[in-house]
Amino acid sequence: MLGVIGIVLSLMLLIYLAYRDVSVLVLAPVCALLAVVFDGNLPVLATYTQIFMGSVGQFVKDYFPLFLLGALFGKLMEDSGSAAKIADVIVRAVGVQRTVLAIVLSCAILTYGGVSLFVVVFAVFPLSRSLFREADIPRRLIPATIALGSFTFTMTALPGTMQIQNQIPMQFFRTTAFAAPGLGCIGGAVMFVLGMLWLNSRVAQAQKAGEGFGSLAPADEAAVKVSEDQPALPSAMAAFLPILCVIGLNFLFSQLIIPKWDASYLADEQFGKTELSKVVGQWSTILSLVITLLITASLHFRSIEKIKESLSAGAKSSLMPVFNTACEYGYGNTIKSLAGFTVVQNFVTGIAPGNPLISEAIAVNALAGITGSASGGLSIALRTLGETYYERAVAAGIDPQLLHRVASMSCGCLDSLPHNGALITLLLICGVTHRQSYRDVGVVTIVCPLIATAVVVALGTVFGSF
Repeated sequence: MLGVIGIVLSLMLLIYLAYRDVSVLVLAPVCALLAVVFDGNLPVLATYTQIFMGSVGQFVKDYFPLFLLGALFGKLMEDSGSAAKIADVIVRAVGVQRTVLAIVLSCAILTYGGVSLFVVVFAVFPLSRSLFREADIPRRLIPATIALGSFTFTMTALPGTMQIQNQIPMQFFRTTAFAAPGLGCIGGAVMFVLGMLWLNSRVAQAQKAGEGFGSLAPADEAAVKVSEDQPALPSAMAAFLPILCVIGLNFLFSQLIIPKWDASYLADEQFGKTELSKVVGQWSTILSLVITLLITASLHFRSIEKIKESLSAGAKSSLMPVFNTACEYGYGNTIKSLAGFTVVQNFVTGIAPGNPLISEAIAVNALAGITGSASGGLSIALRTLGETYYERAVAAGIDPQLLHRVASMSCGCLDSLPHNGALITLLLICGVTHRQSYRDVGVVTIVCPLIATAVVVALGTVFGSF
């Protein structure tokens, strides 16, 4: 019982201090070791060096290429003006009067194409600020609008999305990024529709109450002046082409090309004694991003120095997200090693033993909430229980693609509690506080995804994967 109390206190402290903007790099090991002290069964130093740091290293080893290539792609899209051009095209298409829809769609296209969530926030916020000010919509609604387009349906639900949350399940369930496409589209539609209904209702309430955007802060005025001095944007075709390439190439590599390779050598010890089905998703993502990086650079850059600057900045920008997530993963794995976690694990796996989809959804949600990270919680859940769920699904005749989609969607629900690193960054960039904006962010990133996940689990249980 004392071990369970330690886990709860550790999590509460992690959430509170993250809410106070303390770095996860510091918080994760401290809070993890606090739980170890309460548990009393493991040596503190050995737990830190062998379990916590070992888990951090394992996560970096497995996923750093995806974080790095995604950040490089995002930076090239940002520096070339392609990200801003895509947003501009969407705004012109739907009209300034539909400001919320325009921002959501702009974020959705960028994130679906593989642009880092952090890059999307930086790229779209200046446009959001201008449009919300022009439409006189409260500034406090900007984070929820960006979050709906970036942190929900394009992050976890839509088949083929290049975000890491859709890549992680591939190695555990022998699937690709296009797993359960029909169910993914339905789940994504549920998130989008419910999120838009909520945001539009909140805009209407604000307008009825006479609440507008408010005045610009000095930092905003300076940023607006800088944005006005930016060079001309590329053509729409040149801006959208990299997005189309990365999605199309990923489909070709994962569905048609790599599965035909003779990869029997993967069974050797030096290659980890694995099989092609476990790495096809990761390989296809790496190849599609590398080729698209070359295409993007050739389309938009004429200066070697400018390319070097963008690649250097992109590489640096990948470090904080990957290490934040890795530390959250280390925290979760440390908690997993404690005796108190066994109680939680037994409870979760005991839920609906005849339907692994329900148990999987609850387990992934719980761990994403504990770590404050969708990718971190998903990784821990699948490394701990992934093989169990896979075996149960095969025994029950459930398509592993359905496991993939449910796992991916589940990690994007409770991850958005107040200590989520991406959420904290979003609020800081938008210049608002948790008190001002978290209610709306919570609805579109927690409530709507939870409903969508429940719908997909129900449909998958009745009709199977499609």
